[in-house]
Amino acid sequence: MRKVIVSMNVTLDGYMAGPECELDWHFKSWNEEMARATAEQLSRADTILLGGITYRGMAQYWTSTPVSLIAPREDLDFADMLNRYPKVVFSKSMSTVNWNNARLAKKDIADEVDELKHEQGKDMIIYGSGKIVAILTKLGLVDEFRMWVHPVVIGCGKPLFRDLQKTLQLKLFKTETFRSGVVILFYEVKK
Repeated sequence: MRKVIVSMNVTLDGYMAGPECELDWHFKSWNEEMARATAEQLSRADTILLGGITYRGMAQYWTSTPVSLIAPREDLDFADMLNRYPKVVFSKSMSTVNWNNARLAKKDIADEVDELKHEQGKDMIIYGSGKIVAILTKLGLVDEFRMWVHPVVIGCGKPLFRDLQKTLQLKLFKTETFRSGVVILFYEVKK
């Protein structure tokens, strides 16, 4: 069965974005080493799950920014996979999507993701999409968290884990450290 993997950038104090969805803290520590790791992670998946806000931001950037031939190889690989992979968008406010290989979810989120998990293929990955992550976590449909912890404290913002009804038990199975001070913590969700 395919897994649902959340790959999320968070601050040391647990925020995935600033109060107005700011991500400036995230880009300050970004480097080629992290770009390689991002491309490697995405290469092990074949489907991207997105909420409407994250979809709009990513689609606008990745469809309007020309991919330069002088960009690092990892950025080109990542851009190619993002544009080529199927993307399932969960949004109640959107009626159409226009990014290559994107589609709006047809069913309720639990049924849609459960059906996707039972299809043949590689794992599915979620970027950003805090509301979708919260819903899937509550439903027990997230299998793994890859938390990119950045060495910054912002004091307030949008927390990743909010409104959980019960304790979420995780098992750390791997870590990866970058020269920038960012650490990826790989957690399996205990079922």
